[in-house]
This record gives sequence, structure tokens and C-alpha cells, in this order.
Amino acid sequence: MENLVFVYGTLKKGYSNHHLLKNGKFLGEAKTKYKYALYEKVYPYVSHNPKVSNIHGEVYQVDNFTLRKLDILEGHPYEYKRELIPVILNNKELKAWMYFNDKYKGGKLIPQGIYKKQTPRKRG
Repeated sequence: MENLVFVYGTLKKGYSNHHLLKNGKFLGEAKTKYKYALYEKVYPYVSHNPKVSNIHGEVYQVDNFTLRKLDILEGHPYEYKRELIPVILNNKELKAWMYFNDKYKGGKLIPQGIYKKQTPRKRG
């Protein structure tokens, strides 16, 4: 069975955990239908509250084996929890799995809802 998964952090293209999606099919860039809060602590995480912004990310179609690998990475259901949520992809609403963490507190709020790599500062 194929699953849709919405990724917003280290699973996106060009980031450290993207290799886990190598067998998945990239469907495109998307955003959540509803507003959540995106933080960066050691890793990025999304919380249900406060409702700050739509979260921007990527949608992949993955098989059950890949979804289980993502669950292991995210510590589902004890660390991050996977939920089926509505996302907007190419102006169409789809249901996709997304990982939330309402346990973590603190970190840097990313008010735009877009996680980007930190670029190292040049010394000069």
C-alpha cells in the first residue's frame, strides 16, 4: 500500500535524512492546510499550538516499509507522533502523514513555517 507523507525538516531534499526517501516518489512542494508552529531546537519540530503559520514542505509517496523506517527515525509514537492531515499540493487538498511533537518546549520559532539549513558564517 502506498502512503503520502509530508516532510518539513531533515527529510527534505538536500538535508541529512533525505536518503530515507530514496525509494519514494516526490510529488511536489506543499503546505499544510492549517496553521501550526515550526521550531528548531536540535532538530526541527512542529507543534499543534500556537497556530502561527502554514508549514511548508514536500510530499512523497512511499511504501509501508519506508513509512516504518520514518517512524523509527521519528520515534513514533513516543517522541514524534504521526498524524494524517490535509495538505495543499498544486492547489489540491490531499491527506498526508506528518510528524508532530507537542512534548518539546522551546527552541527557535520559525514564524514563516519554512525550515532552511543554517548557513555557516564566514569569518572575515
